[in-house]
Amino acid sequence: MTADAVAVGIDLGTSGADAVAIGGDGTTVARASSDYPLSTPHPGWSEQAPADWWVGACDALNAVAAALDGREIAAVGLTGQMHGMVPLARDGSVVRPAILWNDQRTAAQVERLEAAVGRDRLVARGGNPAITGFQLGKVLWLRDEEPAAFERTACVLFPKDWLGWRLTGRRVAEPCDASGSNAFALDAGDWDAEVLGAVDLDPTLWPPIVASDAVVGEVTAEAARATGLPAGTPVVAGGGDNACAATALGLGAHDLATGSLSLGTSGVLQVPLAHATPDPAGRVHLFAHTDGSYLMMGVTLSAAGSLRWLRDRLFPGRPFGDVAALAAGAPVGSGGVTFHPYLSGERTPYMDGRLRGSWQGLSLASDAPDLVRSVLEGVAFSLRDALEVIRPHSRPTRLLTTGGGARGDLWLQICADALGVPLVRLADAPGASHGAALVAWRGVGRRVAIAERVDRTVAPRGQEEEATAAAYARYRERAP
Repeated sequence: MTADAVAVGIDLGTSGADAVAIGGDGTTVARASSDYPLSTPHPGWSEQAPADWWVGACDALNAVAAALDGREIAAVGLTGQMHGMVPLARDGSVVRPAILWNDQRTAAQVERLEAAVGRDRLVARGGNPAITGFQLGKVLWLRDEEPAAFERTACVLFPKDWLGWRLTGRRVAEPCDASGSNAFALDAGDWDAEVLGAVDLDPTLWPPIVASDAVVGEVTAEAARATGLPAGTPVVAGGGDNACAATALGLGAHDLATGSLSLGTSGVLQVPLAHATPDPAGRVHLFAHTDGSYLMMGVTLSAAGSLRWLRDRLFPGRPFGDVAALAAGAPVGSGGVTFHPYLSGERTPYMDGRLRGSWQGLSLASDAPDLVRSVLEGVAFSLRDALEVIRPHSRPTRLLTTGGGARGDLWLQICADALGVPLVRLADAPGASHGAALVAWRGVGRRVAIAERVDRTVAPRGQEEEATAAAYARYRERAP
């Protein structure tokens, strides 16, 4: 390949597609994105048309290809939203709209799956309990509720693997996405025939599994015309969006002491593990990573989402930064006010979509700064719950931060105090598409990394340790 060659990563997200080209020195050469619609035909349902994904991906890829001004594309790597289900007929047509990761229609199927296999067995084999968002429940729902569509379904794909099929004509899966399905055996690294047999499903409904850095095919002539990518360009399997985001940050087997913390709509705490050691109670997720290691992940569903809810309800129209800044007027512990951020249910450590948020400890003395700070602290304490579950398996010495919430100095300090771990904010936090490009480079035999440029490191404040511990103890006392 030429000295100025690039690898392209494409992220098939929930709101749109993001494509990036990374040079052999780890620098970003070009980037483009596009949007596509989301459908919610019934309460709790979340669907998208794969045809819209294709339009969005083609728009982003064409824009990146045009910006490269003829530079060689060494490979393309894939990433995207995890857990979704794309059912394909034998001729490759999409049987029905894709059911997404945040769809909640499968509660009955999840209960039946746990009854058939056993929660402890599911966790021991796959690293996770049965969850409504995961793919296997969606397949069971399709069989139960749309039997004609199920009969037409010859293959089930994850979203980014469907994109790979459109680019190459090959249907495959890889361990990162597969480990978020409830149908994958971590020790075998393959579809779990025991679990699938318990619910009378044939493992051949899923495609073969290849390594995340495997070249799965080449861009076809038809796909080249649609995307602007050169025909024959190698396409690398890639990984789920969380794994690729971790790859972009440099998380992996080579540095087990560094984890990541994302303060987006949801809050995600990730640490790498050398071996597949799930939490026996299934309170945190365990997924395969792109480098052959594993990622233990705690999730709070409403992180910055809680701040958005607060702003929209009590401070409509005010900038988020102005609302968050009010918290500076309240002491550690928010004047006795405690907030539990279960506005959308909760993952870690409860795995219960029925939980709901609450304020406790309100009095006539409570004011706006107390309310705002309690929300920021409540999210930080929910992440502390995740870290407490993770600590028997890993004790990270620092966490790299991403997401809009991490741009606020005060919230970052509150999280550092609550977690007791230094938080590192990067000047240019790379995303999942960057990680997909790095996996693409690895797939064609080259190790490329993105240089870590630190904007600020926030350490826990020793002088606030006692007050923070008391506030967290109060949070735990009033937890479900």
